[in-house]
Amino acid sequence: MSKANPNFYGKMPINRKSLSDLLLKDSAFEDVPPDWYVIITDIKGSTSAVLGGSSEAVNFIATGSIVTLLNLAFKAKISIPFFFGGDGATFIVPSILAELAVKKLLSYKDNTLKNFGLDLRVGTVSLQMLYDQGHKVKLSKFGLTDFFSIPVVLGDGLNYAEQIIKNEDYQLGQEVDLLEELDLDGMQCRWDKIGPPGELNEILTLLVVAPKVDKQAKAFSDVLKTIDEIYGVVKKRQPITIEKLKLNSTFDRIKTEMRNRIGKIKILELLQTWFATSLGKLYFLTAHGKRYLNRLVEMSDTLVMDGKINTVISGSDEQRVKLFKVLDELETEGEIIYGFHVSNASIMSCYVRDMKDDHIHFVDGAEGGYTKAAGILKDKLKLIK
Repeated sequence: MSKANPNFYGKMPINRKSLSDLLLKDSAFEDVPPDWYVIITDIKGSTSAVLGGSSEAVNFIATGSIVTLLNLAFKAKISIPFFFGGDGATFIVPSILAELAVKKLLSYKDNTLKNFGLDLRVGTVSLQMLYDQGHKVKLSKFGLTDFFSIPVVLGDGLNYAEQIIKNEDYQLGQEVDLLEELDLDGMQCRWDKIGPPGELNEILTLLVVAPKVDKQAKAFSDVLKTIDEIYGVVKKRQPITIEKLKLNSTFDRIKTEMRNRIGKIKILELLQTWFATSLGKLYFLTAHGKRYLNRLVEMSDTLVMDGKINTVISGSDEQRVKLFKVLDELETEGEIIYGFHVSNASIMSCYVRDMKDDHIHFVDGAEGGYTKAAGILKDKLKLIK
């Protein structure tokens, strides 16, 4: 397993065959170089925060950690794999970025605690250590749409790194550098809750793990093939549609975004942002605005593959019953364990570097979809230990 340059991920080919087929093609996956690092952010007590009505703040903070590192990587001209998890995020970064990435995230953690009273856990584990302890992190790149590709990870390495970092005994061993500036340029959270498309009546947030690492690819392939058969391909089950998008231009929403982005409220900027957001409806009637909305739908991050399946799906209760019948059978056979949450809307936070092509939109089920699904998954995992 050799070391690679910092652009290892950026230079990986994009696979455009079906994801269920890709998972079974071992040659499409490469070991992440051992001199790279896993970095994880996670909000302590996120379940309590969600139950207390702070699900949108939890999502904003998770998104902010991604924006922090993507801005750093962009300036370094390095592409990094990242995975949105609703109440946190996971990154795989080259050693050249690792130390500064942690510094940036610790500064963001400090801001989050001061402005929201929520403690963002930040931790890092080297790939070398994961490999030395027998864990796997195999990476591929999948073209989810014509304009948006996602990293796909097989193996138990990221899950093990998460266990280490979430352990109460874990110590990062690095202090907050108060001189390290926040950089959340491009972070936006101005969309209201988004109802299911057309005649569909629910949003399903689903998490699936495969306990047997050597059978993980087959298990995930079977699950994704079943989802495709019942709900249709990603484009068809997409929870975000232009027809249901509605800007939220309230001062409270803009204040939340501003506190997260710059750590304080600037009245003039607040008024300017409110005014610009209020005029957004007019912009979206223009050719540029319509192009942005079309790309927004295509660049919505509704499927995350970080050694488990994390996805947000629009559908009906009849479709969910069909899916759960198959998932229950696979779970009984010991092939998978799953958690879920059902709501009547999805929520979205955004990273917009420019309005033309450079934007990503992070999707979760309303009322803390990923967080609540993870709670069910954890309870099931406790029962089998």
